[in-house]
Amino acid sequence: MRETVHQAGRATALLMKGAGLALVSYLYIALLLFTAVTTVLVVGAAVLPETVLLLRRMAGFKRREVGAWSGKPVPEAYVPLTGELSERVRAATRDPSTYQDLRWLFAHFGYGLILAYVSLIVWSVGVFVDGVWCGLLKRPAVVLPLLSRLADVDASWSTALLTPSPEARRSADLAERVEELTVTRAGAVAAHGAELRRIERDLHDGAQARLVALSMRVGLAKRAYDKDPDTARRLLDDAQNQAEEALAELRHVVRGIHPPILTDRGLVGAVRALAASSGLDVAVDADGVEGEDLPRAPAAVEAAAYFVIAEALTNAAKHSGSQRARVELIRTAGRLRIVVRDEGQGGAETPAAAPGGGMGGSGLLGMRRRVAALDGTMEVNSPVGGPTVIEVELPCAW
Repeated sequence: MRETVHQAGRATALLMKGAGLALVSYLYIALLLFTAVTTVLVVGAAVLPETVLLLRRMAGFKRREVGAWSGKPVPEAYVPLTGELSERVRAATRDPSTYQDLRWLFAHFGYGLILAYVSLIVWSVGVFVDGVWCGLLKRPAVVLPLLSRLADVDASWSTALLTPSPEARRSADLAERVEELTVTRAGAVAAHGAELRRIERDLHDGAQARLVALSMRVGLAKRAYDKDPDTARRLLDDAQNQAEEALAELRHVVRGIHPPILTDRGLVGAVRALAASSGLDVAVDADGVEGEDLPRAPAAVEAAAYFVIAEALTNAAKHSGSQRARVELIRTAGRLRIVVRDEGQGGAETPAAAPGGGMGGSGLLGMRRRVAALDGTMEVNSPVGGPTVIEVELPCAW
């Protein structure tokens, strides 16, 4: 009897909450009519998105209650209401889930109250009948279990009305994709701007400064040539050294834009050269990525993969404390997968995830932006104590 009463209590709580929500929806309908009138008159257009958000909260509350009762979560698919007022109004009125929630609201206003009234009747009869039948005669309860069936009816009807339609799912997925691409584009623009500033800084502080010094030394050598040939010769030697250093600086800048080794040796050869010069004992596994009968990845994909591996190995050499690392290049259908692993101390995090700074810092953030610019994915698994594993997948039309 105790278990029967407990289950009946849970079912009644669901039905009473539904009745309360139905009464709230009565007030919401008045608000909806006010919003519709003011929106038609233009003066109340700003109220429409907030009204739709309130409707979503009410539907979300019902989804959580039904999910808690049935054990099966009820999904939702909404178009985000962001941007300028006109964009939010347009999204609210064009989202199929808005009209689906409205259908649920009007239907629930009816069946929510009816089921609540029926549950009160069942309680009034069940307490007497099952009190005697179950409490005194020790027979299974026959009336109070009907409350669970009423709750099941409420849950099934609400699930059917609140489950997003395929059109609503497509609209929500499209909106989410657009928002993701907007963030990705912003990150790509920021990364591009940072790259241009780095190139400008390298040219200004490096090659340009050396070329200015070279010009000054050549000028001094020309003046001293007739009067002091030894000094002129020494100045020309210095000028030659400056020219070689300026060329080295320019090569460094060019490598930062697009490493020539990628063009000459391909991604696998460039990664092997990078591993040899990293200062770590790096094992490279790239079987099946490139070959005489296999096409190369697009230049943008090769460049992104190269810079990601270079930054990962640089971070490992600086921060991990490990002497060994491993790089895997894996060719799959339509994608290039990159795995960089070191056996160091771990703790590598992006700045957003590391309040104290963490390891990796802006280097990992730059890697994420470069990968996101190509619509790729990047995961960093670096527990404290190690190991650190960076996995990157880049879309690639082989």
